[in-house]
Amino acid sequence: MIPLSVLDLSVVTTATKPAAALRNSIDLARHVDGLGYIRYWLAEHHNLASVASPAPDLMIGQIAAVTRNIRVGSGGVMLPNHAPLVVAERFKMLEALFPGRIDLGLGRAPGTDGATAYALRSRLDRREGDDFLERLHELTLWETRDFPPGHPFNNVVAMPDDSPLPPIWLLGSSGYSSELAAQVGMGFGFAHHFATHDAVDAMTSYRAHFKPSPWRQTPNAILAVAAVAAETDEEAEKLALSMDLNRLRRDRGQYLPLPSVEEALAYPYTDAERASITRNRARFFVGSPATVMAKLQPLIAATEADELMIITAVFDHEARKKSYSLLADAFGLGKKEAA
Repeated sequence: MIPLSVLDLSVVTTATKPAAALRNSIDLARHVDGLGYIRYWLAEHHNLASVASPAPDLMIGQIAAVTRNIRVGSGGVMLPNHAPLVVAERFKMLEALFPGRIDLGLGRAPGTDGATAYALRSRLDRREGDDFLERLHELTLWETRDFPPGHPFNNVVAMPDDSPLPPIWLLGSSGYSSELAAQVGMGFGFAHHFATHDAVDAMTSYRAHFKPSPWRQTPNAILAVAAVAAETDEEAEKLALSMDLNRLRRDRGQYLPLPSVEEALAYPYTDAERASITRNRARFFVGSPATVMAKLQPLIAATEADELMIITAVFDHEARKKSYSLLADAFGLGKKEAA
């Protein structure tokens, strides 16, 4: 069976304030650590009423401190929002404190709206256009120390200098992301849960064109999916109603806290909105463990994914924990741990 991991947005609901959402993330991480999940990643989003965590590096330290086995990382740090030296320093610190358990996932998007992105970057050295590749190169140079002779950065050391950068993963939802990850020889995570690009094309292309590098000798591709599992299909479908309404609102630019099932049931959907929900459901995997497994297995096989990363954003925290427990059982994580 494929290894399982978690992508967490620290979801804010109409009944769960941001501070409580952050504590729920810590609680969920403890829970899945005991179930045998291998990785727990936290996203970076800004100015979104539905997402509590704008600083994954802070959450990584908190979660790594209260878990034992699971790797903890960013899914991801939005590199254009940060000076590469700052990212290098923070993740080298995390690696020093939790050696062998930290991941550095990097994204190209701002993780927010245009005004907030400007506020985040206005005091940085901004280049024109997409400067992600330039920033990525600089980030790696803080580790390799291959700055040109005479470059002023040769006199700057990213501390702590006795700890390496953790493994770097490039995250994306397009063909460009997979091509870049293959070209530079890094791990790749594909965001199927919101991508319009074909997951099979992105992930198989990454594997086919991967070039070994000092960062990674063999390709490693993570497939990130949105899934909700419950004891029955009916129960899971009910839990997913919150996601349906939330997605509908997001498509309109309304980034509100996750609604309750009751609010979603009472919402007066138009025919066009119901059609939009049906289209969006093509990205979701909802049902009993057996149903979710049956839906996921063809995609896992077609993408040749090395790992399945699951995001479950439901209104009730205990139902979310239960969903991860059911999927752990379905994928045999307990049996692996026992073996």
